[in-house]
Amino acid sequence: MYIDTNFILNRAGKKPILIDTFYAENTPRQSIIIFCHGYKGFKDWGAWNIMAKSIANTGFCFIKFNFSHNGGTMENPIDFPDLEAFGNNNYTKELDDLADVIDWTQETFKNHPSVNPNQITLVGHSRGGGIAILKASEDSRIKSLITLASVCDFGKRTATIGDLEEWKKDGVKYVLNGRTKQQMPHYYQFYEDFKANEERLHIASAEKRLKIPHLIIHGDHDTSVKIDEAYALHQWNPDSQLEIIEGADHVFNAKHPWEKEVLSDELNKIVHLVMDFASK
Repeated sequence: MYIDTNFILNRAGKKPILIDTFYAENTPRQSIIIFCHGYKGFKDWGAWNIMAKSIANTGFCFIKFNFSHNGGTMENPIDFPDLEAFGNNNYTKELDDLADVIDWTQETFKNHPSVNPNQITLVGHSRGGGIAILKASEDSRIKSLITLASVCDFGKRTATIGDLEEWKKDGVKYVLNGRTKQQMPHYYQFYEDFKANEERLHIASAEKRLKIPHLIIHGDHDTSVKIDEAYALHQWNPDSQLEIIEGADHVFNAKHPWEKEVLSDELNKIVHLVMDFASK
């Protein structure tokens, strides 16, 4: 298998993006799967690398990346050393990042014998699921969509970060990272950007506009994003496919760091669901 990790995508006037690529070198015209991590997430979290290799082994080119303002750096993409970048992140930056990653795949694999750049499936986890839904609704290059424990509404999350008046006055609100114990900032620009782009960032409208297949996967023990959000997405788009993973939490019973060499049973089920769905 060809594996290229921590490729740096440099962009004029923007922060760079780190990208990982996995595919079989001798399998022709593999479809592309692009994975979007979630809030306080990163491409190397937990079992994502094992999941990437497992899906690539079934005949796909699997690409995962760090959003440019997720708090990681080129040198340390895991432990959020760049909290200033994290505080300046917002949903439209993430949509822009994803667009640039899609552009990069189109150019990189334009004449590649092993990879088909015209067959792209987006996969998004949690907040990354919401980003993937929005992008899939506005970008015709996306041929199918898979969301894992996805949120269904950015609005309620944006406004509940803190009291708006106090947030505006102070210019920043902090959220604790339970793993690293860092106080992670959200600058007020996050709310301003959301309000300025509220129509574009409305997940319900985007879900209703989808004209491509959508597989919705959610665990019934998810306490971070309630299963009701998966039911809402499915209700807005009755043509979607809904799969409930019994006993699965928000990260499908993985954790960081993940010290096993195999996936959790719940993530293994996801690999098979992704393989079957993206092969159609």
